[in-house]
Amino acid sequence: MTYTDSYAAPITDPLFDGDAGSFPLPLRQLLVRLLRGPYLDGSMDAAAWQLLLDSQDTLTAYFSEIFLALSLDMDRKIAMLAPVDIEQAHTAPIAPRRPLKRDETLLALRLRLLLEQQSGTGADAVISRAGMHEILAEHRAAADRDDKRFAESCDAAIARLGSLRLLTNTELADEFRISPALAMALPLSSIQDIPRYIAAIDANESVLNLSGAEPDEADASEQTDALVQE
Repeated sequence: MTYTDSYAAPITDPLFDGDAGSFPLPLRQLLVRLLRGPYLDGSMDAAAWQLLLDSQDTLTAYFSEIFLALSLDMDRKIAMLAPVDIEQAHTAPIAPRRPLKRDETLLALRLRLLLEQQSGTGADAVISRAGMHEILAEHRAAADRDDKRFAESCDAAIARLGSLRLLTNTELADEFRISPALAMALPLSSIQDIPRYIAAIDANESVLNLSGAEPDEADASEQTDALVQE
């Protein structure tokens, strides 16, 4: 019997007036954390990760009821929800997701490559703000001569990925940790596919749909769907 077994036992007293649920408070709190997203990092919260593992069947069944799949990366200790692929009415994800813009997508893809390069070293993948500006400068349109606006666009892309916790702060002011969750947020069949997606975006051709569907025909300067949740 694990130390979280008692957390998964059905409650006998309601938690609030009209409570018809059977899950105990810690398990309900875990449900809320997963639904809020964008992911659960077990390396940062060992107790929540263990509770998730002990209650995995219960959680999977619950999320299946609302057309969400619970995905786990056991090596990186990352848990994330994704909408299931089902063509029926009223099955769309209940959590709204704002698509990634062009610069956000380009930055995420490039950071995904850096994360892969760092994989297996035992060290966190980190990058500076200046480094991310340099990355986006490689994809800057030749006609873009407004340096101030470009810098603001770079910082906005960094802030967006930070809001999704795909970038997290370090002890240094302008240095960031690339979250291992980025590997799950970009469900690519092969890491070798990334350069062609980047090239397609640069050429304003079909863009990568990060929800796992086939690339659509939208202009790459617009937006592309993201798996990660707000």
